[in-house]
Amino acid sequence: MIVIAAPAAAQEDPILVPEISQHEVQVRQGFTGTELLLFGAILDPTRATSQYDIVVVLKGPSQPIRLREKERVAGIWINAESTAFRSAPAYFAVASSAPVKDLVDERTAAIYELGLEYIQLSPTGAIDPVEQARFSSGLVDLRQRQGLFREEMDGVQIKEEVLYQARIYLPSNVQTGLYTAETFAIADGRVIASAIAEVEVRKVGFERFVEVFAQQWGLFYGILAVMISVFMGWLAGRVFALI
Repeated sequence: MIVIAAPAAAQEDPILVPEISQHEVQVRQGFTGTELLLFGAILDPTRATSQYDIVVVLKGPSQPIRLREKERVAGIWINAESTAFRSAPAYFAVASSAPVKDLVDERTAAIYELGLEYIQLSPTGAIDPVEQARFSSGLVDLRQRQGLFREEMDGVQIKEEVLYQARIYLPSNVQTGLYTAETFAIADGRVIASAIAEVEVRKVGFERFVEVFAQQWGLFYGILAVMISVFMGWLAGRVFALI
């Protein structure tokens, strides 16, 4: 007698359902920054894993950048060595429910960019690995001091192993463009689910008019800016002359 065994039912993977409090951030005059609430749920039909950790990575937009090192010569600061990166995020923030080093190994953290030390930068040309690491650290430190790179290893709260939330601050100097918020569910040292949500940062009102005018009519914008500067200097001189 021949018995044919039915194939075992495929185990369903957990699903992340992410959401953001604002899918559009409008930058107006006097914009002082805003706080985004990133929240969602972990749907696990099989309940195969009873405990998850969550890491949220908010980043964007990527842009080429040249980083210059300052060197003091005879009491004067001058440009010394420099390097260029083809793609560096203008903003990068990581929030997690526990320290990333306790959740995954370094290889996994590097693949998914789960931390400031794992940001994937693309240097142009040939560069010594030691120099690359030094310049990469310098860029991260600079952006951290500008409030554009941030890391919170206890910034995600999980309730009843289903709901999660994290608050990430966008400073006033954040650049316009499309941002991606990628959420990772981690269990037993592995990323078992991920999902992406998007938020757009854009200027509105007079700021939007100036941005569009500068992009489409760069020459006229430059001439107008110089004329306004000259006029304001002349006006200030006249005012102080009358005082």
